[in-house]
Amino acid sequence: MSDNASQADAQIPVTVLTGYLGSGKTTLLNRILSEDHGRKYAVIVNEFGEIGIDNDLIVESDEEIYEMNNGCVCCTVRGDLVRVVEGLTRRKGRFDAIIVETTGLADPVPVAQTFFMDEDVRARTRLDAVVALVDAKHLPLRLKDSREAEDQIAFADVVLLNKSDLVSPEQLAVVEATVRAINPTAVIHRTQRAGIDLKRVLGQGAFDLKRVLDDDPDFLTGAEDVHDEHGCGPDCDHEHHHHGHDHHGHAHHHDAASPLHDVTVKSVSLRGGELDSEKFFSWIQALTQEQGPNILRLKGIIAFAGDPDRYVVQGVHMIVEGDHQRPWRDDEKHESRLVFIGRELDAEELSAEFEACAARQREHA
Repeated sequence: MSDNASQADAQIPVTVLTGYLGSGKTTLLNRILSEDHGRKYAVIVNEFGEIGIDNDLIVESDEEIYEMNNGCVCCTVRGDLVRVVEGLTRRKGRFDAIIVETTGLADPVPVAQTFFMDEDVRARTRLDAVVALVDAKHLPLRLKDSREAEDQIAFADVVLLNKSDLVSPEQLAVVEATVRAINPTAVIHRTQRAGIDLKRVLGQGAFDLKRVLDDDPDFLTGAEDVHDEHGCGPDCDHEHHHHGHDHHGHAHHHDAASPLHDVTVKSVSLRGGELDSEKFFSWIQALTQEQGPNILRLKGIIAFAGDPDRYVVQGVHMIVEGDHQRPWRDDEKHESRLVFIGRELDAEELSAEFEACAARQREHA
């Protein structure tokens, strides 16, 4: 355990920052690079000129890396992301974390996969969170004309519902219901001009499902029955809950706002008892190889028969990984939960296949 802990401490946390054009990423990036927040970030952007940083903030230039007067650095991605990240990780002690900004039109998945898959990068860094900024005023239009805007929300661990002051409370409720329908497990913060304490967005370990579940054991419960016909989600009060949404309240409001109809991503939440490990792994590997392009994210806590530990699994498209989290407590029900977020998901088929993985009583000879 200590070896894993020391390895995690040695890895530099990486936040992938995404959001459609005009969502407020520039404002947030400028804050990170200029405010006196006491932490040093390395911010990787696709085109340095896009974020409009004042020239007087740049105190020195080293190839593609620009150092800001608050100790943060900014560099451009004109070449390979892996090369840039490896170059940054050699500057040990110069910064606390890395932020990768994707272009407004980009699918964040390939960027995140770099930190999920590449062994060299993974040894030096760990994916901390995928953060998506959403323009509350223009999201309905974006969803009509852009599949990427929907993917950005679907893949996010944290969503900043920005420009919330530019829409009515009723419109904001619809937009929030839409975000929740696309991604039932993301933490949502309502913001104006990307105004939020950076500590609530960066360094939260939101991609690390084991850590999230330690902080909030009912995390996946919040995804249960989210996309019913009313689009109701967990009972929320975003103005007062600092963690984004209250997983412990599951009351559904029948007068809650319905999500917009231009949503093609949906979630499927499955729940069962103890599973047969051989059947489960065989199923999940075949499923992700077959339907991987349609599966944006999957997350789950699995109870395997005969296993005293909770097993945590998560995946991105065709890549699935899992690990034991901790022993089941005496007061916990050995229950398996699995959430899929993606397109063209057949909920009935997934449910039947999940149930087929249930552990059966073995007959002893």
